[in-house]
Amino acid sequence: MSKKEDIQQEEKAVEDQVAAEQVESTTNASTEETVEKEADTKEEPKQETSVEDLIQAEKDKYLRLFAEFENYKRRTSKERVELFKTAGKDIIVSLLPIVDDFDRGMVEINKSEDQELVKGVALIQDKLVKTLEQKGLTQVEVKQGDTFDADTQEAITQIPAPTEDLKGKVIDVVEKGYKLGDTIIRFPKVVIGQ
Repeated sequence: MSKKEDIQQEEKAVEDQVAAEQVESTTNASTEETVEKEADTKEEPKQETSVEDLIQAEKDKYLRLFAEFENYKRRTSKERVELFKTAGKDIIVSLLPIVDDFDRGMVEINKSEDQELVKGVALIQDKLVKTLEQKGLTQVEVKQGDTFDADTQEAITQIPAPTEDLKGKVIDVVEKGYKLGDTIIRFPKVVIGQ
């Protein structure tokens, strides 16, 4: 074969290859157009679904945020009410020894002959107690013979019970207990029978 024939064959091969590539690209182009059309038709419902999903997700997010905010408001208002109930707790706790001193003083003053002195001190004590009660202070009631309750009373000592029926019960109240609202701020100190 001559060079001319080789060149012609190469040219023909290149032409065939170019023609094949053109056919292939045309086929690919029509396939791509078909795929794009299908994708467009599929994409539209996906967009609608995704938009609906986004709207639903935003609604859900909004509702959760709203519920969380409502819980926050409820919790802070409850904390505020509790704070107001116990705002003066430190002051009231510091006044309790004064109330105890009044109680001890009244025992001694009642032994006195001067009834005017007894009335005057009793009025001051009542005024102090009433003021503290207005602020939410109440006395924890414990009497001799009550069953000992470790949750609401503090046992400072045990002594032999004078009678059998006083075993495990309160024999004497050494110091009164007080509550501020529903919270015990000082437990009553008691002596229990053994």
